[in-house]
Amino acid sequence: MALGVGTGVRALRLLGLLLLTLTGCTAPPPPAAPPPPVVPASSPPARSATIRPVTIAFAGDVHFTERTLPLLDDPESAFGPIATVLAAADLTVVNLESAVTTRGVPEPKTFHFRAPASAYTALKAAGVDIASVANNHALDYGRVGLADTLALADRARFPVVGAGRDAATAFTPKITTVGGTRIALLGVSQVAELWRSWRATAAQPGIAMARDTAWATEAVRAARKVADVVVVYVHWASPEGQVCPTTEMRDLATALSRAGADAVVGTHGHILLGGGWLGRTYVHYGLGNFLWWRDDAASNDTGVLQLTLTAGRITGADLIPAVINRRTGQPVVARGTAAARITADEPRLRACAKLAAAPPP
Repeated sequence: MALGVGTGVRALRLLGLLLLTLTGCTAPPPPAAPPPPVVPASSPPARSATIRPVTIAFAGDVHFTERTLPLLDDPESAFGPIATVLAAADLTVVNLESAVTTRGVPEPKTFHFRAPASAYTALKAAGVDIASVANNHALDYGRVGLADTLALADRARFPVVGAGRDAATAFTPKITTVGGTRIALLGVSQVAELWRSWRATAAQPGIAMARDTAWATEAVRAARKVADVVVVYVHWASPEGQVCPTTEMRDLATALSRAGADAVVGTHGHILLGGGWLGRTYVHYGLGNFLWWRDDAASNDTGVLQLTLTAGRITGADLIPAVINRRTGQPVVARGTAAARITADEPRLRACAKLAAAPPP
């Protein structure tokens, strides 16, 4: 069932002040040495006396164009039967691979995606609680389109992460308490295309870019101070169709893990990649397409990743295999040989991602 999302106001203001300081100019990325840690003015609230197991569900890239645009004629049913899987989790997160706007001028790039405001209605109706817009399509129609994307999300009361009016808001997490566990979710993009012009700074709106590594890791550290569990949803710099993550991707996962992330998951490569454990951090390098505009037999395998939290720690990770319907673009839970094939491929993908099947004892 979809849940409301709150914020840890005091800590987020401190994070905002730090990021405004770090983004005071538009020069190249900050030096390798990380900025000093943020210490909240007071300790976070005491954890609830009642702590129950919590599930977080993650799915991949979603947008409404071409074959998926007609689904918004009835946004309440746009995701089809997969909505029951999404809504069953305590917290569900996807990547909104689109600007939500009818305005703006196309940016100098190949693919441009945008959707009407009813996209948010569809997400909410499907049980999605938060969407990351830190990706290589949120500014397809420039900063006018991004402003609409954020304003329409506010109007719909639908939380988005990974972009904002400046770097401080772009790197601010959404924080919610579920079953006595405080969860902080950040969204960042590692994609190189147009990243310098699309990045959020102190002076301009934009995307939370993971290529500003010191900012991304400091945002994780700040979130760590006010949350029991920190999750980062990444739009990875994965080459499309490549099954093994690059060194650049693995380096970012390591940096975020060392900063205190409990889970680092994401998308971009249009196919399923490996998931597993990097020390005590759960990492997934690619959840593939999810509700998708184009029929592509090479990328119709997908799934819903479910993480189980027990007493503030990730204790389980399961991928519910799904396939994308070639007519509608909707994901449906895989059965029979399709499900067996996707599940059987997980160990191979995990091995080439250099991840473990379980956390250390």
